[in-house]
Amino acid sequence: MATVSLQHIFKIYDGNVTAVSDFNLEIADKEFIVLVGPSGCGKSTTLRMVAGLEDISKGELRIDDKLVNDVEPKDRDIAMVFQSYALYPHMTVRENMAFPLKLRKMPKDEIARRVNQAAEILDITQYLDRKPKALSGGQRQRVAIGRAIVREPKVLLMDEPLSNLDAKLRNQMRAEIIKLRQRINTTFIYVTHDQTEAMTLGDRIVIMKDGFVQQIGTPQQVFDSPVNLFVAGFIGTPQMNFFQAKLEKTAGGYQLQCMGATIPVPADMAARLSAKGRESADVILGVRPEHITLQADGAAAIPCTIEVSELMGSEFYLHGTVGEGAGQQNLVMRVQTGDLPEAYRSGVPYGTKLNFTFRSSLIHLFDPATEKNLLAD
Repeated sequence: MATVSLQHIFKIYDGNVTAVSDFNLEIADKEFIVLVGPSGCGKSTTLRMVAGLEDISKGELRIDDKLVNDVEPKDRDIAMVFQSYALYPHMTVRENMAFPLKLRKMPKDEIARRVNQAAEILDITQYLDRKPKALSGGQRQRVAIGRAIVREPKVLLMDEPLSNLDAKLRNQMRAEIIKLRQRINTTFIYVTHDQTEAMTLGDRIVIMKDGFVQQIGTPQQVFDSPVNLFVAGFIGTPQMNFFQAKLEKTAGGYQLQCMGATIPVPADMAARLSAKGRESADVILGVRPEHITLQADGAAAIPCTIEVSELMGSEFYLHGTVGEGAGQQNLVMRVQTGDLPEAYRSGVPYGTKLNFTFRSSLIHLFDPATEKNLLAD
């Protein structure tokens, strides 16, 4: 068993700089938790407090229901993988992986068994007698992970372990970490600023901003039901579009006035707005780029001007503007190449006029003052 409990955790520097504020999280045995957010949000500081590398200013940290606030890092039964690999250059791969076990004065045959087993899991057996300088970045990161898992820790902490790798290697290593998770019985806490890593790796994601937890949920929950503007804009590639709109309460429900178009609010959303007592008001309308579609002329069509088109192979990212002057708003849409008129399938020229619409069942509505999702529970 390796449960982790963080209860009202604070990290305060120099008496008045709060890096992490009232962090609460219960992590189940063998769960894979990802802390994600922009630089400076407090995610790495939180991880370092779990590791014992940072003191906890306030709150309680428990591992397997044991209070560990004042327990030395070496006695917490955790292991940590750093962004910078931190391998000893004068040691072979075998010696690097065996080093933490030698410090524990473990028998030589047990050290050999664990090193060989970890090397097999990570597919680095053929590199055991090489020095780190003879390895690629991805291979070095495998060695760093191997050095952590030979300890068979209760909790494995990973601090942006893939950020030094190129895009292709990051994709490969993400898959390796997913496979590793299936083969070792430990609890993972993983820190990243890359929301793609968060979405593909985590059982649950903890999204942070300015030291505060914004939302905790499964990848699908935070994608489908972001609690506020920050989460909505942070999760998803490209990020969600936000438009100024007017929510109007009607005799039969609600409708939106946005970009010169009248958009009926679906019945299920209208029922939730009515249950919350929502009246007519200014709102921020959120629409994901993949939920925008091109539209022929008609009542529901909204005209836009394309400024940039990015060919991504099977689809385009089209960047454009809607409206003019002070009321002009930006948008991004993801359009399948086959859905474009044939003349535009190699690129949409600057200044091209197109019409678009979106599925009203997939919209999000936010309060401009509080930035909270009006449809969230």
